[in-house]
Amino acid sequence: MTASRAIAAAQTIPARGDVDTNVERHIRLVRAIAAERAHVIVFPELSLTGYELDLARDLAFTEDDGRLAPLVRAAVEHSTILIVGAPVRIGPGLHIGAFVILPSGEVKVHTKHRLGAFSCDVNPGGVVPPPEDSVFSAGSQSPLVRFGGNVGAVGVCAESLGNWHPKQAAERGANTYLTSHFGIPLDVGFRAEVLRGHAVRHSMAVAFANYGGETGGLPAGGMSAVWSETGELLARLGATGAGVVVACQSETGWVAKTITLDTAGISHGHAQL
Repeated sequence: MTASRAIAAAQTIPARGDVDTNVERHIRLVRAIAAERAHVIVFPELSLTGYELDLARDLAFTEDDGRLAPLVRAAVEHSTILIVGAPVRIGPGLHIGAFVILPSGEVKVHTKHRLGAFSCDVNPGGVVPPPEDSVFSAGSQSPLVRFGGNVGAVGVCAESLGNWHPKQAAERGANTYLTSHFGIPLDVGFRAEVLRGHAVRHSMAVAFANYGGETGGLPAGGMSAVWSETGELLARLGATGAGVVVACQSETGWVAKTITLDTAGISHGHAQL
């Protein structure tokens, strides 16, 4: 029997280095999908600070950081697992972290295993973020995410673009791959094709969360999406703006929709299947 699951990918417009504002925007998106009863919602890479590597050391979180408290309350209130991104300091190391906030109030941390870098070609003569390994250390923590009889695994940007990481996730029993990204317009199509391939190859539903507004001096490509375990695109957001893709599976198949937020923070839903 197929276990039911409801998974969501959030697309945010980050406020540079403004954790309080970004937390508020996260909670607004969680509330926007409350009626969908999503088991889990994944946000973009470094979503609580924006992809602002020059601020990472000053804004770094701890594993039990008090700034997560409003998100913990939201996870408990809505019975939804939240996966949110931030720089996190563990011992002497600074990592790109994805906090997994459970409805029980427990918080776990995934630390990005494989760091990436933008080529200077993406913005000739302009700002390009520094290589991630000039700021962060590669991590090793990778907790599984269990919900509704399902098993999810977290993948952050570069580590999810090779086959080794989703393959390990599938070998650990994951049937859902929850990926946080900062993808720019030049490469967002490539990312989508790679992630769709993971879905087919490993029979995993895949959620892709990307920014819908500029961060790190670069434009974001948006197009946050969810694919079924057969690689079918269930729903996708546009290239810009804030919103959530929600996909729900039952014994009769998948149903998906997008929910967008306008500039006033009012949500608008659009059924996809």
